[in-house]
Amino acid sequence: MLLGEIHLVYQSAMHATRASVYYLPHLDSPALRKRKLRILIDDDGLADGDTHHYQLTRAFLSVGAKCLLDDEEFGEPGELCHYLEAETADFVRLAPKVYSRSLGAWCVVEMLSVDWMRGLADALSIHFPHFRHEPYFEDCFSQQVEERHAAEALEVTQTVLRARPELLHETLRDAKITAEALDGVWTHLDRIVGDAQAKMVPDGSIGVRHERGTCEVARTAAKNTATVLVTAAQASWVC
Repeated sequence: MLLGEIHLVYQSAMHATRASVYYLPHLDSPALRKRKLRILIDDDGLADGDTHHYQLTRAFLSVGAKCLLDDEEFGEPGELCHYLEAETADFVRLAPKVYSRSLGAWCVVEMLSVDWMRGLADALSIHFPHFRHEPYFEDCFSQQVEERHAAEALEVTQTVLRARPELLHETLRDAKITAEALDGVWTHLDRIVGDAQAKMVPDGSIGVRHERGTCEVARTAAKNTATVLVTAAQASWVC
């Protein structure tokens, strides 16, 4: 049940961002559309019809998770929220709104994604050593997919802000809102693991080990992202 709950929360948050990235604004020129397409392909256009969504589910199934939703049940945000607790539901509802009105949310998520992927892989690999070698993790880590996406999101946003500096306020606003909502998702993941720890059986066998700091990595990075965006925007104007 624990692994199924973690999968539901993590997959729901990731699903919300993967679906919302299709609606990014300010990327209408042919060159920017092409750059956006490359990121979409990395998520949803893998070989043989595969996607990051399917890969993540297979990774959890490989360690015995009983997934609470089938892959195709991750759909429209309003429907998905019926299966979620408050923090994750708030993020799932928020993602399409902030992604469609500025590039701030996109920057935050892309800049944090490698941290939370490593946090998840490291935490579960303590008990399931092969978990980090599942394609969802190994392909992204070996090819530095998330680092490339983070650099691309920041560079594209700089390009847009250089041409339209009046968009800076809303970009930073949405970056901050998204970081705070993501903090709620990680807070709930902490709560799931804490509840599992409290239910450890008396003979000392452990169902899960909570690695202190796993969620704090993403949380600290989220709080610093807005500063990175401001610095990048200012640097772009100087150039």
